[in-house]
Amino acid sequence: MTVTKMSWRPQYRSSKFRNVYGKVANREHCFDGIPITKNVHDNHFCAVNTRFLAIVTESAGGGSFLVIPLEQTGRIEPNYPKVCGHQGNVLDIKWNPFIDNIIASCSEDTSVRIWEIPEGGLKRNMTEALLELHGHSRRVGLVEWHPTTNNILFSAGYDYKVLIWNLDVGEPVKMIDCHTDVILCMSFNTDGSLLTTTCKDKKLRVIEPRSGRVLQEANCKNHRVNRVVFLGNMKRLLTTGVSRWNTRQIALWDQDLSMPLIEEEIDGLSGLLFPFYDADTHMLYLAGKGDGNIRYYEISTEKPYLSYLMEFRSPAPQKGLGVMPKHGLDVSACEVFRFYKLVTLKGLIEPISMIVPRRSDSYQEDIYPMTPGTEPALTPDEWLGGINRDPVLMSLKEGYKKSSKMVFKAPIKEKKSVVVNGIDLLENVPPRTENELLRMFFRQQDEIRRLKEELAQKDIRIRQLQLELKNLRNSPKNC
Repeated sequence: MTVTKMSWRPQYRSSKFRNVYGKVANREHCFDGIPITKNVHDNHFCAVNTRFLAIVTESAGGGSFLVIPLEQTGRIEPNYPKVCGHQGNVLDIKWNPFIDNIIASCSEDTSVRIWEIPEGGLKRNMTEALLELHGHSRRVGLVEWHPTTNNILFSAGYDYKVLIWNLDVGEPVKMIDCHTDVILCMSFNTDGSLLTTTCKDKKLRVIEPRSGRVLQEANCKNHRVNRVVFLGNMKRLLTTGVSRWNTRQIALWDQDLSMPLIEEEIDGLSGLLFPFYDADTHMLYLAGKGDGNIRYYEISTEKPYLSYLMEFRSPAPQKGLGVMPKHGLDVSACEVFRFYKLVTLKGLIEPISMIVPRRSDSYQEDIYPMTPGTEPALTPDEWLGGINRDPVLMSLKEGYKKSSKMVFKAPIKEKKSVVVNGIDLLENVPPRTENELLRMFFRQQDEIRRLKEELAQKDIRIRQLQLELKNLRNSPKNC
């Protein structure tokens, strides 16, 4: 007898997360009046940590994003200062997991930039980045920080390359060059020793990032993959995508990617499904772009692997979702996850707390195990040298609000060619679009201006040396 998949009524079983519910923050605790970007790129356009909320905004002439201190809720003024140094639309932003005032952004202008947000937020527009990283020849769609190593950043561009940046030196140190089309998503396993990617070429890959070697590859013709997430230490991956009948679908894979363990049809809507996984509670959240629903499941290592719990419903469609790190949650309210939902039509950012209903006011040890904290486990040199280490764990019971003592020191950089794997990444690549042509023109204009200045300085120095030489010749010789 066949059992109908994904029944709306879950089978009864013992689970502490069976009654988790979503609670929307009161209007005064939302962020209002924000010109959220209208860009159709499939990203979240939002990043959040324990101190700041960052949102990519609609702006004329270049790309910008807002950074708002979390306590500054309510209406945001139209002239609120922005981070606006990019020359093209900002496509992705991510906070450094270990230094809470450092944020990375990437853009259509082909650059990745690192910004340092001052204490208390911005008082004026910020145009100068701490670091400008040039290495991609096309626009850069994704940035991801390494989960256990400080100052290692991954970026994926429309040149089909993933660059690994060591921010201690401000240079790309590795290039992953195995993709044949645009990279859609990147996700790490717990210790960051493996990277999984989805790509427009319909392939799912598991990659050893330091060597760039593809360890496993699956051709997903029936289940066209969009997003992927590593399921913590389970050695499993979950992908969201589209079935051959154009319905939204999820698939669970073993790390060897031989066959999906299960494939589940979700619904017939067309928006992208964003997966979020909480390794502490083994809960998976699926949020549809363009609809207001967030479904949630519990994942286990034994069959049926995926157990449907409930669905949070809202009439307001979401463009993207930011997620609060675990150490920023309210443990006194039994909050196990918190989304920051972008509602474009209202210019609104709405916090949604996922709460386990408990009667007791005491700390609930069973739903808050030790969790990755704010201390890195490795230095860039250790990780690049081949060492893997699990995250440094912290308890959420006491003192979890304390911020990291780490600070970011930007390396002093000279303008030069960027050579990785023997290839100069900044050598001229023919532009494909008018925007790329303009960006190349402006970059060349800057280069010409710099070279003219250099030439003028050298001319002055030559004249000084000629004068000194003349003086030496004319001086009376000592007998």
